[in-house]
Amino acid sequence: MTADQKESPAGPADLLGREPAPAALALADGTLYRGRAFGARAVRSGEVVFNTSITGYQEIATDPSYAGQIVAMTYTQIGNVGVNGMDDEARQPFLSGFIVKELCEAPSNFRSVESLGARLSAAGIPGLSGIDTRSLVRRIREGGAQVGVLSTDPALQESAELIELARTAPGLDGHDWVARVTCEAAYGFDEGAWPGIEGQLPRAPRPDRPLKIVAYDFGVKRNILRLLVEQGFDVTVVPATTPAADALAMDPDGIFLSNGPGDPAAVEGVRSVVRELVEHKPVFGICLGHQILGLALGGTTRKLKFGHHGGNQPGKDLATGKVAICAENHGYAVEADSLRSAGEEVEITHINLNDQTVEGLAHMTRPLFSVQYHPEASPGPHDAAYFFARFRQMVERTAAGERVTGAEICRAGTSARGAAGTQGGVAGTSTESAGRAG
Repeated sequence: MTADQKESPAGPADLLGREPAPAALALADGTLYRGRAFGARAVRSGEVVFNTSITGYQEIATDPSYAGQIVAMTYTQIGNVGVNGMDDEARQPFLSGFIVKELCEAPSNFRSVESLGARLSAAGIPGLSGIDTRSLVRRIREGGAQVGVLSTDPALQESAELIELARTAPGLDGHDWVARVTCEAAYGFDEGAWPGIEGQLPRAPRPDRPLKIVAYDFGVKRNILRLLVEQGFDVTVVPATTPAADALAMDPDGIFLSNGPGDPAAVEGVRSVVRELVEHKPVFGICLGHQILGLALGGTTRKLKFGHHGGNQPGKDLATGKVAICAENHGYAVEADSLRSAGEEVEITHINLNDQTVEGLAHMTRPLFSVQYHPEASPGPHDAAYFFARFRQMVERTAAGERVTGAEICRAGTSARGAAGTQGGVAGTSTESAGRAG
């Protein structure tokens, strides 16, 4: 090992005295971390990022937005509540690997059906535990996200070989990861939010009038679809490259653009589709959907140093001045100056207070708006759940023949016309009556 390479030692035997199976993470900069294996026996490459959420590891591990990435959790103990089928955000995990400091292999929770390690093993995803995740996070923060290789294969643990694999493995830039996670055919979705437990506060009723929307699946999370259902939408999910004519032929009242993985500029065949859709229907985008909407309106995107991944990002609503603590998961951002010079009448509605990146945009003459962070709060917090009620209001008013714009909706907030946002079986309180502009 050369002088610029650093290696952390493998962890001790477990509580039962068993010797741990070896695992290693090699970074493209020559750093090597050794620890204990869990999940599948495999060798996988991906961009290494860290997530600062304290809870919700199952939702993170099954979020399709992590396709092509190896995720390191900053919270120390992961796996303590196991996993269950209801909290999966996709049909399978799509991430390349999962890293924790301490893995709980004996979970305890009334909803748990198996351990995190068992779920990742069944999906073919390798895991690494027992390393100094603080050291890894500092390296990513200081040097930026970089490609790594995670090996839980005992036959491939040699330092130089793993580091060379990391240096030659592809990153996210220029690769269409959406094509790997989108659905193969259109389907209807009618599952609402988790019913919760006995004795909780009653949920706000769904709106009486059903409205149809087409949801473009760029890697959509199930809880986003659930909260759209809670807003009274009849949801049809379609593959990412569905032609605009096919979506419009379904006669929807609105269009939803979902979250998803990777480089937005590399997603093939969707920019022109969205440009056509915005000419005809109200549109709401989340995360990658927000970035693709920005690109369709003539903007550009750039890669962030290490991205925003976690549940403690401060997002400021510029219309109300309110700051929400938000769940985010993205490594790219829409360039503010590109939107201003594109010729479209678009205004920036939200910013991230840590680095001033664009967190929301809205059109000043059309019913279009989008948000960079994840208002479905899966995992939490729930501060931004009001976006679903805003979308309901915009679609409802447009379907009634009103001329309404995304900027108008974002400035005024939700009104009595829109249903209150709901999350996790508890009635939402974010009707924004205390924070209306004007």
